[in-house]
Amino acid sequence: MKRSLTTRLAAMFALVAVVAFTLIGAALYAVLHRELVRQQMDVLNTTSGEMMFSLTRMGTPERWARGMAKMDTLTPADGSLRFWVVSPDPHFSYGRNAAELARIAQLDEGYDEVVLPGRDRPMRTFTRTVDALEQRPQVKFVVGIATEPYLHTLHTFVIALAGLLLAAVLVIMLLCQWMASVGLRPLKRLSSEAQQISPAHPAQRLRAASLPVELDDLAHTFNGALDRLQSAYTQLEAFNADVAHELRTPLTNLIGQTQVALARPRSARELEETLQSNLEELDRLRAIVNDMLFLARADRGEAATGLVDTVVADEVGKTIEFFEFVLDDLGLTVAVEGDTDAVAPMDRALFRRAVTNLLQNAIQHTRGGTRIVVRLERQAGGVSVTVSNPGDPIDAAHLPRLFDRFYRVDAARNDHGAAHGHGLGLAIVKAVASMHGGRVFAFSAGGSTAIGFNLPQ
Repeated sequence: MKRSLTTRLAAMFALVAVVAFTLIGAALYAVLHRELVRQQMDVLNTTSGEMMFSLTRMGTPERWARGMAKMDTLTPADGSLRFWVVSPDPHFSYGRNAAELARIAQLDEGYDEVVLPGRDRPMRTFTRTVDALEQRPQVKFVVGIATEPYLHTLHTFVIALAGLLLAAVLVIMLLCQWMASVGLRPLKRLSSEAQQISPAHPAQRLRAASLPVELDDLAHTFNGALDRLQSAYTQLEAFNADVAHELRTPLTNLIGQTQVALARPRSARELEETLQSNLEELDRLRAIVNDMLFLARADRGEAATGLVDTVVADEVGKTIEFFEFVLDDLGLTVAVEGDTDAVAPMDRALFRRAVTNLLQNAIQHTRGGTRIVVRLERQAGGVSVTVSNPGDPIDAAHLPRLFDRFYRVDAARNDHGAAHGHGLGLAIVKAVASMHGGRVFAFSAGGSTAIGFNLPQ
């Protein structure tokens, strides 16, 4: 069962309210307790002062008897206020029984508490000494006040406070749940808008302008994810169309040649020529499929393994040797310039594949009798390999897309491409660079185009 965010927020607010009210209640209880104790002490002090005024004038048994009679009238029937006089002379003592007087006699002067025989609660007392006068010896005068009424007041306060606390927490929880529900309405609206986004409306986005600040980042992040998904979807559509286009040509050739061959009886040589032509088209199909599988592995984040520190110029030279006959036929030359001693960790097979594609691309777009330059440079943290060739400049708007799959600038630059490539060469260069942790680059100016990649060290 999923937890409700509204209920969770309400419970959190209620918990905060419980803690706050508990602290407030504890403070009020402490203040009330202190005030009640102070009131008891005031009563004891006032009563003791009044009685001391009379006791200091009672020096004979007769006066003492009259004074004790008055003390009897001042003692409440419920025993909430009591008086005792402890004296070595029984004639000048006062108390209900000897057991109480024995307990009272143990009290020190000042404020104290004592539990009398037959009582469950203590009495708060105030003890003072009365000096000897005439026939009366020095005595100890004690005033006691019952604590039950005050304890009852505290108990009633605690019960009332607990009831109010419970009621307040329930009310606050309900109010907080309602407020949280109102506060989360923008989130519900956001969810509703997100549910309306579908492939039928790929450009629809969440409205972030009317959202609270707390949800603004969420909306922008979600919209950014939708933008990336739409871009990937658009690229996928274009990629599917390009794949279909690239596959259609060799398949059409295969079907057409086969139909022509079957249209009438053919000699063994004619059939051999047809099969040879079909084999060329099948090789082209196989190359497209293999390149697409390689790019798929790179897209999954596959990295180059078995890296070996290699002199970059040596691998470039071996790759150039592979193109000797093509270069001679076209009247082209290739020169390796720059830091020919540069060393970089590489997967040699992948590196040669990337350089091969760069050279093929340069050869396809270079006029005969000119020179292609492969420049090697050490840079901060790596080595760059740049293949430049003279030719028509490429508009700056096309440069970032040269490494996209099946991307061609225009038909003019594709005259040779139809015969020698299928639009995945530079995409593979980018994949090789990425598998080595490097990057690709391209720039075109002054009648020369340079395309390359770097390998981190």
